[in-house]
Amino acid sequence: MKKTWLSAALMAAALFTGAAQADTYPTKAVTMVVPYPAGGATDIVARAVAEQLGTTWKQSVIVENRAGAGTTIGAGYVARAAGDGYTLFMTTSAHTISGHLYQKLPYSPMKDFAPITLVTKVPLVLVINPNIPAQNLKEFLEHLKKDSANVNFASPGTGTAQHLSGELFKIATKSGITHVPYRGDSPAFTDLMGGQVQMMLATITSALPLIESGKLRALAVANDKRVPALAKVPTFAEAGMPDFQAATWFGLLAPASMKPELAERIYGDVSKIVATPEMRARIEALGGEVVNSTPAQFADFMRDEEVKWGQAVKASGATASN
Repeated sequence: MKKTWLSAALMAAALFTGAAQADTYPTKAVTMVVPYPAGGATDIVARAVAEQLGTTWKQSVIVENRAGAGTTIGAGYVARAAGDGYTLFMTTSAHTISGHLYQKLPYSPMKDFAPITLVTKVPLVLVINPNIPAQNLKEFLEHLKKDSANVNFASPGTGTAQHLSGELFKIATKSGITHVPYRGDSPAFTDLMGGQVQMMLATITSALPLIESGKLRALAVANDKRVPALAKVPTFAEAGMPDFQAATWFGLLAPASMKPELAERIYGDVSKIVATPEMRARIEALGGEVVNSTPAQFADFMRDEEVKWGQAVKASGATASN
């Protein structure tokens, strides 16, 4: 009886502590880690959310860019942090890819993180250097048949959705294109515009300004329907490549030791921000689809993603070293 009473008391104390922590949070600045350099799609979404959270919480929400190694540097840092809510992690589909791509990681992508919310999904768009003699996907595929050995495709890092989608594009087109990884979207776009690489499957969020300015040419969107932000750009199916779809996503995680009550509290505040007409319009204007999932829904989504991208890694034969 004493043991039962003690166990019940400890459980009640833990629940009370978790609820109290959620009620008073935050009492100091919060860091939101982004595993890419500043200026990329993930950084754009993170800063938009962080700015509004700072206003809601009346505390600074500092975006800290810890780029490199397919998001594993930033993820490793967050995995080691305390689950007190003062270290958050805005990451992408690369998080559910890394466990299949890297032979050895100092953390578990699925077990060492607490899902908070899936903010948005963003389809990828095939963009090329405007000097490539192709005005549409059909002409680009003809170009690949003639000269794919001299076509390199960029990605913001090995193991990202952009990288693996490029590998699957290579398989689908039976071409000899070569992957060139970068440390984020910005340096990849710089070389793509400069002609050092010739193509990229990029997030619409990051590529849109360069498409609109004519610095990059958009050929097809890897989605089941056209995206309002690129209404004139056909889907891959419309352009002659059915069943080719690829998207990345932006979701908020925390260290696994975070109390469920605190995760729910943070989700509640983020969801209110994402649901505002202003934020929804901002995300959709960048080519994103608002999701705004609960922690439980995000956990289920991540499990499905982990399986899907594992199959993609196996099919592509892609590997990476730490």
